[in-house]
Amino acid sequence: MSSPENIFFDLRDLAALGEDAIIGKTVRIRKPGRCRIGAHSIIDDFSYISCGITVGRFTHIGAQAIMIGGEAHITVGDFVNIAPGCRLIASSHDFLEGGLCGPTIPEAFSTPAITADIHVADHVLLGTGTVVLPGCRLPEGLATGAMTLITPALKLEPWTCYLGIPARPFKLRNSARILETAGQLNAAIP
Repeated sequence: MSSPENIFFDLRDLAALGEDAIIGKTVRIRKPGRCRIGAHSIIDDFSYISCGITVGRFTHIGAQAIMIGGEAHITVGDFVNIAPGCRLIASSHDFLEGGLCGPTIPEAFSTPAITADIHVADHVLLGTGTVVLPGCRLPEGLATGAMTLITPALKLEPWTCYLGIPARPFKLRNSARILETAGQLNAAIP
């Protein structure tokens, strides 16, 4: 464990922290006992996590990433890169049904929550500012350009780059080369 002390929680309270994983000093994890961080992964400073999360190996979560969801869980695979400013939102309110919204509102007066786990498969790359909504399953090798919106209604294909609001397919990625390089790294660093 080669991680600096964190100002918000004790790193020993994490459910798991893999070999050579780094958690920035100013990363805020509200429920560290529900968080598992894989070997050789990094979470950059000023990121905020308020749900359960499992992060694979060789994964990077950039500065100011936000992952919220209360009781929901976000699973992030191996070799994933979540660029700075991305938002993975596993729980939100239904803004159309009436009632009040926000954590300060007693449940009896609150709108219903939309809560669903998010799954990010291996080799996913999320461009800066990408937003992922509750219940999304991002397939292996998916990539997004900056400011892309991923909703659960989209049919997402593996190894495809998506752009826009809402996301639409742009171009295929070189899956053979990416998988070959990942295999080489896995062989070199077990």
